[in-house]
Parts: sequence; structure tokens; C-alpha cells
Amino acid sequence: MKNFLISTAISLFFLAGISCTSEAKAKGNDNEKSDSGVIYLNKDTFKEKVFNYETNKEWKYEGNAPAILDFYADWCGPCRMLAPVLNDIQKEYNGKVQIFKVDTDKEKELAGIFGIRSLPTIVFIPVDGQPQAVMGFRPKEDMEKIILEVLKVSK
Repeated sequence: MKNFLISTAISLFFLAGISCTSEAKAKGNDNEKSDSGVIYLNKDTFKEKVFNYETNKEWKYEGNAPAILDFYADWCGPCRMLAPVLNDIQKEYNGKVQIFKVDTDKEKELAGIFGIRSLPTIVFIPVDGQPQAVMGFRPKEDMEKIILEVLKVSK
């Protein structure tokens, strides 16, 4: 009986966490900043803040600060591992880099346009120059090295 109660309590805690996470993601997908400053994008805000692929034939970044764009899905284990790393980077780089996230399950068109086939796909976007993408989870040390080399930003 004790084991049953413990497993039920754990299940309820887990389900409550999923519910809160889904609600925050739903809000965030309307271009709201998370507590860490990460911005969740939909198609329209993507075109406004990152790249308007409907009007520009060639890459033209719309932002003022270098960015990291994370194509992710809630069900993706490596994506969930990457989320706190990106939150830390957003806080630690304090406005020098902007983290954007695109939920590929909600924004299938964006994922298709950009040929996203592997999650997470992380795109490093310098203010001037071409974006560079990496696939899969990267530890924080690797992310910081890429930020320095590609985005030319240090803490």
C-alpha cells in the first residue's frame, strides 16, 4: 500500500510538471520571454526577429545582437537537456546574445522550410554573416566555444 501511494504521488507530481511546462510553452510561443529572457517564436515573430524568408531571397538577419536559434520539441530528450544550458547562456551573456526557440511540433512550416530533420538543431546567427548549425545536444563548454568562434562574443 505504501509503495502504491508513493508511486501515485510521484505520478501526480510528474503530471503537474508537464501541465505547467506545457502552459508556459504555450504562452511563450506567442513571442513572450521566459523568466531567463529566452524568446519563443512562432512563424510571424520568426519573420520579424530572425529572418523574413517570404520577402528576402538571401539571408538577412533581422536582429541587433547575435543569436542562438534552437529548433526543439517537448518530447525530445536531448532538447530537454539543452534547455537549461540555453537558459544559463541567456542569463550569463546578459544581452550580448539572444536565445530564440522554435517548437517544431507547433511550427511545422518553419521546420520544413529550414529542413530541420534532427532535434535539437541549434543555429548560431552572427549579426553579419551566415548562420551555422549544429545538431544534437552540446554541453555548455562546447556552446561557449562556438559562441566565441562563430558569434565572436565573450562573456
